[in-house]
Amino acid sequence: MAQSGQSPFKLVTITGGENSLIASVIDGALVIHHWGKKFELPVEFDDLVASTTKSVAHSDFDQMQWPGIFREHSRGNLGSPMISGHRNSHSWSTKFEVTKLTASEDSFDFVASDADTKLELLGRFEFDHFGVLRVDYRLNNHGDSYILDALTYWLPLPERAKERIDFTGRWANERQIQRSKIETGLWSRQSREGRSGHDFTIAQIALTERSDFQSGELWSAGLAWSGNSAHSIEKSYDGALWMGAGEIFYPGEVILNKGESYQAPTLVASFSDRGLDGLAENHHQSFRARSNHPQRNRPLTLNMWEAIYFDHSSKRVMAIVDAAAKIGVERVVLDDGWFGSRRDDRKGLGDWKVSKEVWPEGLRTLADYVRSKGMEFGLWFEGEMVNPDSDLYRAHPDWVLQTENRRAPLWRNQLVIDLSRDEVFQHLFDSVSAVIKEVGISYIKWDHNRVLIDAGSDGRARYRAQVSAIYRLFDQLKAEHPGIEIESCASGGGRIDFGMIEHVDRFWTSDNNDALSRVDIQRWSAQFIPPELLGTHIGPFPNHQSGRSTPLSMRAAVALFGHAGIEWDFTQASNDEIKALGQWVALYKSVREWMHKARMVRIEDCDSAATLYGFVSPDSSQALFTYIQREPSSSSQPDPILIRGLIAERHYEVKPVFPAGKPRQMSRGDVGWFDGIRASGAQLESVGLATPILEPDNALLIQIQAI
Repeated sequence: MAQSGQSPFKLVTITGGENSLIASVIDGALVIHHWGKKFELPVEFDDLVASTTKSVAHSDFDQMQWPGIFREHSRGNLGSPMISGHRNSHSWSTKFEVTKLTASEDSFDFVASDADTKLELLGRFEFDHFGVLRVDYRLNNHGDSYILDALTYWLPLPERAKERIDFTGRWANERQIQRSKIETGLWSRQSREGRSGHDFTIAQIALTERSDFQSGELWSAGLAWSGNSAHSIEKSYDGALWMGAGEIFYPGEVILNKGESYQAPTLVASFSDRGLDGLAENHHQSFRARSNHPQRNRPLTLNMWEAIYFDHSSKRVMAIVDAAAKIGVERVVLDDGWFGSRRDDRKGLGDWKVSKEVWPEGLRTLADYVRSKGMEFGLWFEGEMVNPDSDLYRAHPDWVLQTENRRAPLWRNQLVIDLSRDEVFQHLFDSVSAVIKEVGISYIKWDHNRVLIDAGSDGRARYRAQVSAIYRLFDQLKAEHPGIEIESCASGGGRIDFGMIEHVDRFWTSDNNDALSRVDIQRWSAQFIPPELLGTHIGPFPNHQSGRSTPLSMRAAVALFGHAGIEWDFTQASNDEIKALGQWVALYKSVREWMHKARMVRIEDCDSAATLYGFVSPDSSQALFTYIQREPSSSSQPDPILIRGLIAERHYEVKPVFPAGKPRQMSRGDVGWFDGIRASGAQLESVGLATPILEPDNALLIQIQAI
């Protein structure tokens, strides 16, 4: 066993919010003893080490090994290592020794070196005020050329974390929860699309067995990266449990010459003992505290895609703009089809010039008309892609990512341009920038409709270079055009991650606007991403993806809880529907200022055929909940609606709101509280509200205001 006198470094404790992390150096390795709830009393090093030193098992090392976060084979780690690499088959095994460790109240920095491999690792662990931990590693090479195969962040978990949660998905069905037991072995969720992808988990969660939305201990970790990555949980034969995340490199992507460095994407991690909602609150507050987080109210947005598709008739578009202005829309976005020969998805992509065929007077006229109505104007781009049938590809077929002389298989009739090349990057920047100036747009919806296959340039893999380039492009566009906002879309929610969130202002959550499908997609995307960054739109009737017909009241209720908008040619709607849309827009504008700072509350104790969730203002003075009937209840009277998150001793006025019409009911009358009642927070949580007997695919909005 190591004693405190064996190391010149003291035990370090850093804190943030209600969380803390305790670390020390043992036999040269950096060891994390605790990551979780903050301790109220100080910890002594010798006692802590003694309390965690295990007995020696048969057929095992003769004394306890302390591989720490480096997880090196040379220190007895038999699981996945932090670093994997070599110099032409040499320098393949590392043994880092911490040479410097400095700490403050909320952060510590370390330097670790390996004299044999001539590698140096610089690390920083830092809490913010909300309990979110950010970890950064930089690997410096002081020797001959070094091939880095992997660098993975690893954080230890306590053995009481018995289950794991991650998210899977596909196009139009993103963020579907997977919850299962943690078994011995390695569980790894990998993304190899060159983007984070529809099947991307955003972050992985480890949790105690009985954890739910409101209670239980949870640990999460996610990589701030929009490219290839792996999020892993590993349990060894001796019960040790770890959570890890890191980039996936294709062969030769990271080769460090002497004096060069690899900066790993930041790891974003957090702990909560207040259930899934507590973990979500940590992340929401952390992102909202950033200097680049959108500060003004999120404008009610009309996106034209499902309204017109490629039918860019000036008369039709102007009619929709007029109707949008009347109901209070604040931003109009013209989607695909405004440029080049782009009359369908087979040609024209990459030719970023306004089409004279469909807009003979240019788009400035339309943009000015939109602005004259008091609304902002935005355009759709998919700048990373190109159609083979385009002027750009015919002029520069060598500008696409490809390996050797092979051309990657087409995906939605598209190839990927090589943004790692300066001339390609500059062409795209200049083209987009010219349109911004010509038209005067204030918003970009930026799409990414295909995966990257054989993404090479000059004979080398360029996946990670492509990701870095798109970050740089977005940053330069914002610098060149102050105030412009960018929405990240990738066939819907195919590029929502902790890396892209630092460069964009909104995510398109899913191409699926079906209200019932959106319930789970939105509430699980909001496990990590603040809802005001998630685009939530009212779609057409019947829905274009599922074919389902849901009433406007249901579609409006689901779309309210995010950055709300419309994706529908509502000039074809009835007068009653137009009136209802206007009322819904007014409700959104009346609640968004507090709701986009609010706590998300998801209620587990509701009828099994329904979903109940909402938002409570930071001071608990107001709340808005929605009860969604997914299918018929098993009982003639559904379980009551229980509202959590309010102040128990405070009284509230509670009433239903019907901005887009009343939900359809399977009963002969309304429940008793529909005329409004007064109740304490304790009463609403313990007794609750009688649930109306709704038809499936209907939703009820409940508004709560402190008296």
